[in-house]
Amino acid sequence: MGLHKKYLLYMRKIIMSLTYLTTEELSARIKYDVRTIRNQLKDSVLLEGIHYLRPFGGRKILYVWERIEQDMFQALDAATGLQ
Repeated sequence: MGLHKKYLLYMRKIIMSLTYLTTEELSARIKYDVRTIRNQLKDSVLLEGIHYLRPFGGRKILYVWERIEQDMFQALDAATGLQ
């Protein structure tokens, strides 16, 4: 198996192991109202292709928990000078 194919299989495993959340599930985890996520955070703080995706090009939005959590901790580190 070539190196490129091994890399693609590795990346697929990583992507498939991510945690995808609905807006309601994300709301419960971060303690923000669903409307706040939709109206204020989405597309300003939470960006399509990084923090969320639209499977199959549809209207449904799934948030990627690991990327959101990573950005929350980076912001915390920056605010507390731990960077």
